[in-house]
Amino acid sequence: MPAQSRTSVAIVGGGPGGIGAAIALSKLPFLQVTLFEKNPEPREAGAGISLSTNAWKVLDLLGASEGVKGGSKQNTYQRNAYTGKVISIAEHPENSAGEHRGSIRARRTRLQRELLSKVPEGIIQYGKKLIRQEDLPTAGVGLHFQDGTYFVADLVIGADGLHSVVRRTLFPDHELRFTGNTQWRVLLPKALLAHLPDITSATGWWWGEQGHVYFSDVDDETETDDPYFEITVRSYIEEFTAGETVSWGIPASNAKVASRVLQFDERVQQAVGAVPEGQWREFSAYAGPRLAEIIGWNKVALVGDASHPLSGAFGSGATFAMEDAWILSRALEHTHLSSEPIKNALEIFNHIRTPYYDRMCGSHLHQQCPSEGGDFDDFLQAKVDMFINGDKDFIYKNDIEKVWREYLQEGQAKL
Repeated sequence: MPAQSRTSVAIVGGGPGGIGAAIALSKLPFLQVTLFEKNPEPREAGAGISLSTNAWKVLDLLGASEGVKGGSKQNTYQRNAYTGKVISIAEHPENSAGEHRGSIRARRTRLQRELLSKVPEGIIQYGKKLIRQEDLPTAGVGLHFQDGTYFVADLVIGADGLHSVVRRTLFPDHELRFTGNTQWRVLLPKALLAHLPDITSATGWWWGEQGHVYFSDVDDETETDDPYFEITVRSYIEEFTAGETVSWGIPASNAKVASRVLQFDERVQQAVGAVPEGQWREFSAYAGPRLAEIIGWNKVALVGDASHPLSGAFGSGATFAMEDAWILSRALEHTHLSSEPIKNALEIFNHIRTPYYDRMCGSHLHQQCPSEGGDFDDFLQAKVDMFINGDKDFIYKNDIEKVWREYLQEGQAKL
């Protein structure tokens, strides 16, 4: 098909959702796909990422699962952060989903590398920071980039994260707020923690009143003689200063992180103290109201964190983004011969994915934590129960291909 007759698609953002969209959409011959990434080169801030049955399903569909390996999340320990007392030992819920690869914690860079390897050459443009988009009166969307370049697309996919410029343009009244949660994350050689077997022997959550610490493998130890390990320290009570720059992946000192675990079990303090200076990165959590729709102007779609600016995603945020991308690609394929292919595809995408995020938000993400008054052991047990229990099969066992088939079978699909 001649290039000039193809529908122009601009993807803003090169995270898992954006790259997943580039992979899926580039397979459709009637689309001309360009991905704009603000960083000058491939980069993924963060440490580890959780991949479960839902992730394997969509990665298989994208053809990007083969090279993604990590540490198993079997036998997760929930502990009292002050005494180290084990509250529960449980298999992670997605490990019971019948997926032979189970749940793993992998390096984010490994996932990104595998996804990038599946994107055709010439699709990604780096050093393209979007500063503004405009709804053109005739057709398409105009994109203005910081380097002065301008691009017009028939369809824009906002995959530019929690602080999405695309979302802000579509919904200017939507505001994010600092949640009070900040986490410090690091990957370090597991050998540095060899003297702490209670820390390194299994995935562990050490819960306190004002924060928690998470420990996990991120490498398949059969693949390397030098496996790495993840530590995440999270505080629930950080203060926000007006005008302060959003901290996302910025360096943090050892002293700052250590000050958040001063009352924790000595083993936790030793593990935090084993991190070489300069390795910690800080991430502040922001959230906003649930969006009623994740499309706009009949030519813009939001995927991933841009579409659900909520507080937390049960370790499946990257998977949600890739699921969004895959469903959008199927919708575009389904409607491309209709009279209004983009508009119709976006309506299908919104119809399928908005109820999913509504359910996640209403049933899980905005649950109230147990009251912190009274006995800490009771509070801790209630918190762990809430964390572990509850029907999360719709998250961890989600089969996005089945979701699409069911949509078609229900007779709701309109050309």
